[in-house]
Amino acid sequence: MLDVAVAIEYLHHGHNTPIVHCDLKPGNVLLDEDMVAYVGDFGISKILAVSKSMAHTETLGTLGYIAPEYGSEGIVSTSGDVYSYGIMLMEVLAKRRPTDEEICNGNLNLRKWITQSFSGSMMDVVDANIFSEDDSKK
Repeated sequence: MLDVAVAIEYLHHGHNTPIVHCDLKPGNVLLDEDMVAYVGDFGISKILAVSKSMAHTETLGTLGYIAPEYGSEGIVSTSGDVYSYGIMLMEVLAKRRPTDEEICNGNLNLRKWITQSFSGSMMDVVDANIFSEDDSKK
């Protein structure tokens, strides 16, 4: 996941004009034989004007990964990629997709489900396979 963060940082800050991926999701992250991650599929990415920090678009990313302002207002910004990256991190830690039917009933989604879990035990959210049996007893 660190490789993806570095790639997003490069897209946003590596040039004079920021590039917004607009569809950051696990299916657009490729792994090589050494498990190095590469961000791919720039089909709907946007290049922001030098003087602008956001743009309007009618092209949307993938449901569950798009930032709320993409869907409601069509606003594209580097913050939207950061939001999508956060959803990917939650997906890895919880071992649940953002559109998982178990948690996505009514107004609940992965982000809200995890936020609500802060009031209880975070260990109920994190995939048990991440920790060994000895680690979970600590």
